[in-house]
Amino acid sequence: MEILASQTSPPISEDRAAQLMDVAQSLETQFLSEMLKSAGVGQTPDAFGGGAGEDQFASFLREEQAKQMTQAGGIGLAQSLFDAMIATSHD
Repeated sequence: MEILASQTSPPISEDRAAQLMDVAQSLETQFLSEMLKSAGVGQTPDAFGGGAGEDQFASFLREEQAKQMTQAGGIGLAQSLFDAMIATSHD
């Protein structure tokens, strides 16, 4: 993913920008994972009855799906968070 900083933001090092983008992408992943959970992704029909273990593994599946979505460009939340962090960052 290309790291874009706005023209008005203070200059920061490439390492710092990469760290901030990692944090922003992590936050987007968590957000998407919660949205997938709310949408019912990973829920199994009551007929299967896998119990608590099944619920736990479903959360891993949602997390990985959200991670893949973020890596594929996501919904733009990571870029917005990154821009906000750059604007308030003082290297």
